[in-house]
Order: sequence, then C-alpha cells, then structure tokens
Amino acid sequence: MNTANFPWLTTIILFPIAASLLIPFIPDKDGKTVRWYSLIIGLIDFALIVIAFYTGYDFSNPDLQLFESYSWLPQIGLNWSVGADGLSMPLIILTGFITTLAMLAAWPVTLKPKLFYFLILAMYGGQIAVFAVQDMLLFFLVWELELVPIYILLSIWGGKKRQYAATKFILYTAGGSLFILLAGLTMAFFGDTITFDMQAIAAKSFSLNLQLWLYAAFLIAYAVKLPIFPLHTWLPDAHGEATAPVHMLLAGVLLKMGGYALIRMNAQMLPDAHAYFAPVLVILGIVNIIYAALTSFAQRNLKRKIAYSSISHMGFVAIGIASFTDLGLNGAMLQMVSHGLIGASLFFLVGATYDRTHTLMLDEMGGVGKKMSKMFAMWTTCSMASLALPGMSGFVAELMVFVGFATSDAYNPTFKVIVVLLMAVGVILTPIYLLSMLREIFYGEENKELVSHQKLIDAEPREIFIIACLLIPIIGIGLYPKMLTQMYDATTVQLTTRLRNSLPALAGQKAPAVSFNAPKIGN
Repeated sequence: MNTANFPWLTTIILFPIAASLLIPFIPDKDGKTVRWYSLIIGLIDFALIVIAFYTGYDFSNPDLQLFESYSWLPQIGLNWSVGADGLSMPLIILTGFITTLAMLAAWPVTLKPKLFYFLILAMYGGQIAVFAVQDMLLFFLVWELELVPIYILLSIWGGKKRQYAATKFILYTAGGSLFILLAGLTMAFFGDTITFDMQAIAAKSFSLNLQLWLYAAFLIAYAVKLPIFPLHTWLPDAHGEATAPVHMLLAGVLLKMGGYALIRMNAQMLPDAHAYFAPVLVILGIVNIIYAALTSFAQRNLKRKIAYSSISHMGFVAIGIASFTDLGLNGAMLQMVSHGLIGASLFFLVGATYDRTHTLMLDEMGGVGKKMSKMFAMWTTCSMASLALPGMSGFVAELMVFVGFATSDAYNPTFKVIVVLLMAVGVILTPIYLLSMLREIFYGEENKELVSHQKLIDAEPREIFIIACLLIPIIGIGLYPKMLTQMYDATTVQLTTRLRNSLPALAGQKAPAVSFNAPKIGN
C-alpha cells in the first residue's frame, strides 16, 4: 500500500464514528462485549494515528502535512479539508491516547453501556476533527459535535446535580460557539472571494478595526473552552458531577480545544489584532493562575479542588501565546499536552478514590493511606507532576513560559517583572493546596467511621496500568522535552516570526535566542 497517498486523517476521524453506529446492533446484555469492542476500536484508531505520524509527518516542515481536500457541498463552498501541522499533530496524538485510556477507565460503567460507549466513540472522531479540519465552516460543525455527547454523558451518568451541570455546560459552550459562527462567516464573506478555506482566509487583508472585532469574538468563544476567567464557572460544576472517564476527556482534551483555537485563529489568522490583545491575554492568564489557585485552596470538594487547579494551570497557556517568543509559544503548546496528561491522571484518581470512599469531602477522609498504599503512591506521584516537580513535564512547560515571557522584548521591563512575580506566586500556591490535599486524604489518624462503613480496597491492576501509561510520557517529556517540542518547533518559530512582524517595534527582528529543545531537564 502506498502510505503517502492514503487518506490517514479522514480514516482516523471517520473510523470511530462509523464504528459507533454499529454498537446498537451488538448483542450484549451486561455491557462486557461492547466495552471490549469500543476499546479495540480505540486502540486501532490510536495505532492509525501513530502510523500516520511516523510515515507522513516531517518535523522540519512548518506547513500542513497529511493534507486532504474533497468537495462536499460545492453549492455553499463547503469542503472536507483536513491536515496536520505542528499545532495540531501533538494534540491529535494526545486525543487518541487520552480517549483510549478513558474507555479503559470506563470499565465499571453498567448503566446504559451501549449509549455510553457510542457517545465516547462519536466524540473520539469529533475531537480529532477539531484539530485537523482546515475549513472554517467544517471547523464550526465539528466544534459543535462534542457538545451533545458531553451534555448527555453529564446528564445521565453524572452526580446529584448533573442536570444543572449539563445545562450550564451546554449554555456556556453553545453560547460561545455563536461567536465562532458569526466571526467565521464574516471572514469567509469578506472581500471579493467567498471561501471557507482557512489558509485562503488567513491570506485576506482585513482592516485593523475588523480584526479587532473578529479577535474579540473568537476570544470570547475560546475563553469559555480554555477556560479563562470570568467565563470559567461551567468547568467546576461539570467536573463536580462527571464520572472518571468524562473527567479525563474534559481535562485531557476539551480544554485543549480552546488553547489550540486561540493559537490557530486568533494568533495565526489575526496577527495585527493579536498585537493589541496580547497584554489582555497576559493579564487574564495571571488572573487565572492566582484566582483559581486561591479558590482551589479553599475548596473542600475533591473534584472542585482539582477542577480549579486545571483552570490555574491553563493560565500559563494564555501567557505563552502572548509572549511573542519562540520559547513562550513552545511552552504554551507543551503546557497543553502536559496538562492533558496530568489532569487526566488526577481526575481518574479522584474517580477511583470516590468509588472506594463514596465521599468527595476532604473533611470526611483522613488516614486512608494505611489501607490504600498503592493509591497513595499514585496520588503522590501525579500531584508532584501537577505542582511542577523538576523531572516531570509540568516543570518544563511552566519554565519555558516563564523564561519565554521574561526574555520577551515586546513588553516594557516593569510589566514583565510584575507578571513574572505574579506567576511565581501562582507556582508557590500550587504545592500548598496539593500537598494539603494529600495530607487530608492519606495522612493523619484514620477516620474510623469511613473505614467501618466502606471497604477500602487498594488499586487494581487496571487502575495501575492507566496511571502508568500516563506517567510514562509525563516523566519522559520532563526528562527529555525535545521528544515533544521537535513536533511543533518549526511551526511555532514560523508563527512567532509572523506575530513579531505585526509589531512595528519588532518587525524583522528574531525572537530572543533562548532554547530548551535539547537539554534533559531533571536529570
């Protein structure tokens, strides 16, 4: 088979969606057959992603690769157009990895298993499509595709307040999507040519005033998904009611859609407006880091504590995007992948802990580390990754954003000093609330009432395997970040050059020569 001409991305997107349509016809009473079927489909699709990556992706090429374009609805100019570059390929791999593990994490699901796995597989293809499509109208359609599955997953398999959380999720995200549609149609119909092709749209000459309005519209939509304060409040509620596999998809994939779109459309397609909005992104990122860290510290519900921790960490993505340096933008990309892995691991452990203790309140836990030593070890390791312990991916990502912004010549020194100090405060707050959380769950005197009413079984082999699969790339990237940064370095350098040219003071200048591609940090 000639792999160079094989429609890899189309197959990767449509295969799990097509496979999900067969689930209603699978004879299965207790859900055992359908879960094995779904896991096998997930593994096959992830294998296709890896094969496509190794056979058709060139690290040194900053442009679109694995490109496919087919006329779909020529009457309205809609094409099935997909491709991958340095911004999308790492997130496509992350999506396949996290979604496959989420299906394994869903092993205990017994309520309506056919519907559950149908929704997971349908989301699998839809999420990959968000990172791959190169047509503005098609992007909006696949962006909307994941809203309904998440809404149903929350409203049927969620906790006591699942209907409230699901409704809030759909209102926030669907409301934000309207801004994508309006801004996208404006860009498509602008000028003499009507086109939905993203590359053609990016080549159009928009006036600065129009760019500013378009940028603001996209920013509102993607600030909901990232999420950025004050459009973040749906996330703690959604996480507070979700099950472990849905947690993993929310933290590991869905939040990254916002960061990716912010880079792809706001920064890449509207560079002149980005020069004006970049300081706003920096300020919003700082608010995210400090506010969410303080709020996480005050939470007594374990799910909401980790949810606010996610919001805090995503603030580094906004700052990296606004840094105008190769290193800062590389750090933002690395932070998205790193947080996807770490967030998925922590939320999986939250679900596993709840299955044993049947409580999420920290006040009702205490001393369970005596009976669940393996769970204690996994919680400790994943928490160390989240608080950016050297040798793990979180440390490298946050350090790159720190240094990238600190060395940026796009901001005056006073502003940079203030931002860096506030980022440092956020980094200090993170270990405080994470270590105190570990102390309240596992240390101290054993809660006699909890132990007498609940059977505290230690981690099962399936749970250990899932955490091990997540920790391997977390530690691997932490020790050797080049294994990831080389995927997108050429693309981010090209994008940074374009962004710097949008600032008259920086036009034609290279970004500060600071690189963390090669060193093995944490050795």
